[in-house]
Amino acid sequence: MPRFAHTLAEVNPPADGRGWVYVPYDQLTDDFGPLADREPGDTGIVLVESTWKGHRRPYHRQKLALILANQRHFAVEQARRGVAVRHLVTDRPYGDALRPLAEELGGLTAMEPAERELRADLEPLVDDGLLEVVDHAGWLTTREQFDQSTGGPPWRMDAFYRRVRRDTGYLMDEGGPAGGRYSHDADNREPWDGTPKAPQPPVFEPDELTREVGDLIESRFALHPGRLDLESLPATRDDAERLWRWALDECMESFGPYEDAMSSRSRGLFHTRIGPLLNISRLTPRRVVEDALATGAPLSSREGFLRQIAGWREFVRHVHRATDGFRELDRRRIAHAPGDGGWSRWNGAEWPSEPGEPGGLDGGATPSHLDAGRPLPPAWWGATSGLACLDTVISDVWREAYSHHITRLMVLANLGTLLGVEPRQLADWFWVAYADAYDWVVEPNVLAMGSFATGDLMTTKPYVSGANYIDKMSDYCGGCRFDPKRSCPITPVYWAFLARNEERLDGNRRMSLVMGSLRKRGAEKRARDRLVYERVLERLGAGEEIDVGDLPPSST
Repeated sequence: MPRFAHTLAEVNPPADGRGWVYVPYDQLTDDFGPLADREPGDTGIVLVESTWKGHRRPYHRQKLALILANQRHFAVEQARRGVAVRHLVTDRPYGDALRPLAEELGGLTAMEPAERELRADLEPLVDDGLLEVVDHAGWLTTREQFDQSTGGPPWRMDAFYRRVRRDTGYLMDEGGPAGGRYSHDADNREPWDGTPKAPQPPVFEPDELTREVGDLIESRFALHPGRLDLESLPATRDDAERLWRWALDECMESFGPYEDAMSSRSRGLFHTRIGPLLNISRLTPRRVVEDALATGAPLSSREGFLRQIAGWREFVRHVHRATDGFRELDRRRIAHAPGDGGWSRWNGAEWPSEPGEPGGLDGGATPSHLDAGRPLPPAWWGATSGLACLDTVISDVWREAYSHHITRLMVLANLGTLLGVEPRQLADWFWVAYADAYDWVVEPNVLAMGSFATGDLMTTKPYVSGANYIDKMSDYCGGCRFDPKRSCPITPVYWAFLARNEERLDGNRRMSLVMGSLRKRGAEKRARDRLVYERVLERLGAGEEIDVGDLPPSST
C-alpha cells in the first residue's frame, strides 16, 4: 500500500453520521470556513487529486509537488483532529469525480473556490443541488467595499486601499494614516549592495509522504518543466509555521526599503516567500497581516507588506471577479482551450493535455489593448538570451517556481511587453511557471498590469522601462555582455515600443513626459530603435543569444 494511503488509513476515524465538506486544493485550512465552524467529530471532508488538472497545462513540477504534498499532509492532519477524510484520485475533472460521491453522501458543502476555473468545473454540481457553496471566509474585504471605494471601471487600487485602511484601522492613527501617508512606496525603492545580509530561506526535511509525492511527480508528470526540490518545499502545517516565523524574524525589518531591489546574489532578498502558502490557505491573510503589523519593523516595511496583502492582493481578486476574468470586456475574444505558455513552440510538440473539458471551461480572455500578438520567445523556457537580467530571472524561476514581484513586473513582463508578446501567452506562462499562480492572481497581474492588455481598466499606464531602471535597481548589468548605458538593446527596444504605440499612449497623462521625449527623438535614432527591435526579435524568436555584434552601431 502507498505510504500516504497507509498513514491515512491508520488515523482516519469512522465516517458514519457526518456532514461532508468538499475542500478545494486552495483551501487547506481549518482556521476559517466550514472546518472552523463545525465540530471535528461531526465532520467529514473530501479531497481530490486530479491528474486531469495537473496535465491541463505544463505546470512547474515544484508547483504540483507543493499542492499535492500539502493536500496529503492536510488530509492526515485533519484525520488526526477527528475529521473523517475521503480522498479521491482521478483522471477526470473535479466535478465529474465528485458527482457520484455527492450523490452517495446526500450532497456536499464547499467554500467558494478562489479560482474561476474550478468554479466553472463545479458549476453543474451546484446547479443540480449536489454542492452547496458558501462564501469564502478567507478574504479580508467585500465586494461592497470594492464597489463603493473605486467607483469604476476604471478601478484604482489606491482608493480601494484607503477604504480598507479606514475600515480595518490597520496602521491608522486618530483617523489618519500612521506616518501621515497611506503609501510609503517612495521609501521602498533602494537598490541592494549586499548590506544588510539577505537571509537564507529555511530548508525542510521531506518526510515519507513528501518523498512519495516527489516520486509521483517524477513518474506521472515527467514532461513537466522545472526543477523539483523537496527540501525547499514547505509541506506540513508545521513547515508553514516555520516559514512564517523565518519571514517575521529575518525579512520584515528590511523588507520595505529593498522591496523593489533585484540581485543575482539573492533571489528573494527580504521578500517573505509566503505567496504559495497564502494562496492555498496554509497561511491566512488576516493572521499574516496582524502578525506583521505587530512586529517592531519600520513603518515603511509594515505598510509595504500591508499594501501587498490587504491592498493589491484583494484588489486584483475583486477586479478578476467583477469582469469574470476579463471575459466581460469582449466575449468574442475568449480562447477555446487552455494555452501552454509557449511550451509547444519550445519543445516542438503539442502539449498533451487531458481529454474531457467541462462545459464552462475555456482558455481565458485574450485582451490586447496594444494589439500585441508575437509568440513568447524560447528564452522564457530557458534558452539563453544573452541578457543577464532575463537569463538570471528565468533560471531562478525554473529552479524554484519563484521570483519576487519586481522581477516579474520589471524584467519578465516588461521585456515581454516591449517585444510585443501576445498577452494571453505571457499570462499562461506565468500561470504554469510560478508556485503561487492561479487565474485570479495571474490574469490581473499580467493581462492588466504587466502587459497593459486591458488598457487603463485597473492601471494608469504600461509598466515598461529601458535598461536604466534595471541597472539602477539590480546588479544584473554588472555581469552582462551589454553596457546598460551604451550597448544594451533593451533601451532602443523600449523606444521602439513607444513609437509603435504612439497613437494609443499619446493622450495618457502618466506618459506625457516620456512621450514628449519620444517626439524629440530624431528620425535616425527611431530607425535604429526599430532595427534593434527587429534583430532582437529575430534572435530571440530563433532561440538564439543576442550579441553586441548583432546590433547596428549607435550614432551617439
